Amino acid sequence: MPIKPEDLAALMREVELEDPIDFADLPFAEDDLRALVASHLCEMAGALDNFSTEDRLLTLLAVSAKLVLENLVLHVQLLRRHGLPVSEDVDALLGRLRKREEE
Repeated sequence: MPIKPEDLAALMREVELEDPIDFADLPFAEDDLRALVASHLCEMAGALDNFSTEDRLLTLLAVSAKLVLENLVLHVQLLRRHGLPVSEDVDALLGRLRKREEE
């Protein structure tokens, strides 16, 4: 893999400046969680070394899409549990889904 886990974790921190993660009261250090995820992703990417560039990109895109979906589901569940409204962005996404279901 062309990036080291430490460098990926640093990039993750940079991305979080724009879109912070709410770690709430998890009993783990934020940097330890980042390091764990960065290491896991670098291992996954390394396992794709024998894939073509296109297949590697498609696989990483599929993994990213799955994680975004999982994040969306968890976010909406958390908001519902606390009786809070979803953000405008999430509401717009869910509105598009509702329109498709009506068709």
